[in-house]
Amino acid sequence: MKPLRTALFTPGNRLERAEKAVGLGADAVIIDLEDAVPIAEKESSRVLVRKVLEEHPGKRMYVRINALNTPFANEDLEAVVSKNLNGIMLPKVESTEDIFEIDRLLTDLEKRNGLETGAIEVISICETAKGLEEIYPIVSAKPTYHRVSVVAFGAADYTLDLGISLTMEGKELEYPRSRIPIACRAAGIMPPLDTAWMVDLKDIDGLIADAKKAKAYGFQGKIVIHPNQIDPCHNVFTPTKEEIAYAKKVIHAFEEAEREGKAAIQLEEKFIDYAVVEKYRRICALAQAIANRN
Repeated sequence: MKPLRTALFTPGNRLERAEKAVGLGADAVIIDLEDAVPIAEKESSRVLVRKVLEEHPGKRMYVRINALNTPFANEDLEAVVSKNLNGIMLPKVESTEDIFEIDRLLTDLEKRNGLETGAIEVISICETAKGLEEIYPIVSAKPTYHRVSVVAFGAADYTLDLGISLTMEGKELEYPRSRIPIACRAAGIMPPLDTAWMVDLKDIDGLIADAKKAKAYGFQGKIVIHPNQIDPCHNVFTPTKEEIAYAKKVIHAFEEAEREGKAAIQLEEKFIDYAVVEKYRRICALAQAIANRN
């Protein structure tokens, strides 16, 4: 799966905003049929979302459907499963049963629409206490097609569920931010997407600090809810030229030493062994994947 530094949300009931979002440079666009769409507009919004999907082939687009336990989910899926859909963002995931059910539903729709079975990805959102407690079973579930490509953390519903408040400092998010990346790594899937910065949309410095915290916990990127959040998040989650240059220097020095029969060296007073070299190889691989995207 290609890197996901930013996933830009756009409301499914606003055609002009969804079409604009596709061209704003985020790594992916998530068209929302859940919280952003009033109940009275669910049906008409599905038509608009399908139109956006059909008119933008080659773009990386996902649709957040309504939760499986609502009366809207099945009709959401019926409307949006098509050749240009990369995947479904599934909210309120709290059990492995949800993962097996979404796989069953998508497999049926892929077959009926003449699509490759198993090709549609699922971004599973962790946004409740129960979802967090079940996170490892959820990400390691093995239905017929292992569709969960990445997990997203949704702090708004998580804090609502716990009856606590989102703060600028984000201490209330330390536990889920620690646990979710570990579960994803243990299950062998991509690093997760961090929650959107919602405390103050105009506070770009706050956004950057929050993104750096998420990166330190092991998240690969961040959900963004405004175009002005895209570039700052890209900057945080993209290796710098200096980081890439140093990574290449470490790899070269270690490979030279390895040819001489050494498996541990010092470079600029820093200890380098296989684990350290692997870290820098991953940095180079990430930088190349981002470069290939651009």
